[in-house]
Amino acid sequence: MLTVNEIFHSIQGESSYAGRPCVFVRLTACDLRCSWCDTAYAFYEGRKRAIDDVLAEVESYGCPLVEVTGGEPLLQDAVYPLMERLVAAGRTVLLETGGHRSTARVPPDVVTILDVKCPGSGESEKNDWQNLFRLRPHDEVKFVVADRADYEFARRVVAEHTLTSRVAAIHLSPVHGVLDPRLLSEWILADRLPVRVQLQAHKYIWPAASRGV
Repeated sequence: MLTVNEIFHSIQGESSYAGRPCVFVRLTACDLRCSWCDTAYAFYEGRKRAIDDVLAEVESYGCPLVEVTGGEPLLQDAVYPLMERLVAAGRTVLLETGGHRSTARVPPDVVTILDVKCPGSGESEKNDWQNLFRLRPHDEVKFVVADRADYEFARRVVAEHTLTSRVAAIHLSPVHGVLDPRLLSEWILADRLPVRVQLQAHKYIWPAASRGV
C-alpha cells in the first residue's frame, strides 16, 4: 500500500523532460521543511491506495511519461515495487527526490532527478552526499537557488563532484517569485557554467499556487 496525495495529468514543468505531457504520482509525507516548499499540502494529506489501483489510474491517461514525486517519495517502501511495475509497463519513469534519502534501491531504468539542497532551503545539512556517487549517466541533478550564496554553493558542488561529465543534465532553478531568473542567468553566463536555467513552466501556464497541475 501507498499513501497517495494526488495523481494528475499535466505538462511536465521541470527537468529535461519539461514541456511534455506527464502523469504525476504525488506521495504523501516529507521529513524536510524547505523554506521555499510549494507542496506543503503533501506533508499530511493523502489516502491509502493499493499499487494496482495506482497503476490503473496512471494507465487511464495513456501517457508514456510518469513522475513519482512528493513530499519525499523514498519515505515509502512500496515506492520501489511501484516504480518497477511502471518500468515493466513500458513507461518512462522519473523520480524526484530531495537528496537526503539513499537512492541505492532505485531501479536502474528510472531517471532519478536529485534535488541537492542549497543553504537557502534551510536543509542543506541533510544532503546525503553518497547519492552523488550513485548517479547514473541518464540521471539529472537540480539545485533550487534563492540567492547568490546558493548559486556559489551549487557551482562548488558541480565542480567538486565533476557532475557535468557524469549526468544527463544539471538544472539551476530560481526560487519562483524570489530570485529574478535574469540575474541567475547572468551569473551562469559570466561563469560560463555548463548548466541549464530551469524555470517551473507549469507556474507560467497556470497560477503559481494551483494544485493538480
